[in-house]
Amino acid sequence: MDVLINVFVALHIIGIASLLGGFLTQMKAMGEGTARFTPAMLHGALTMLVTGVALVGLNQADDQAVNNLKVGIKLAVLVVILALVYVKRDDEKVGKGPFGAVGGLTLANIFIATLWS
Repeated sequence: MDVLINVFVALHIIGIASLLGGFLTQMKAMGEGTARFTPAMLHGALTMLVTGVALVGLNQADDQAVNNLKVGIKLAVLVVILALVYVKRDDEKVGKGPFGAVGGLTLANIFIATLWS
């Protein structure tokens, strides 16, 4: 079971890397007002959602403690990210507000995951 959990953790990290990487590659364009949400950002957020749900289930099945408050907050933040990226995915330009919010919420999700013990 540990190997399976570690595989899903790796996939979860790949998802966050895709989301954050997509944001970081568009930072210059955000300054110019031409930023847009890339497909990698949407796919990364969806990967995070699927693997995160799988991780909660696998950890509970393995009788490991799951911090439901932490998971709930991370899920809520991810749902907001997904909503912003999904709704604006076809727009040629995304405003600085929504684009910056996705970046900030992504960073917040990373810090919640790593600092909240």
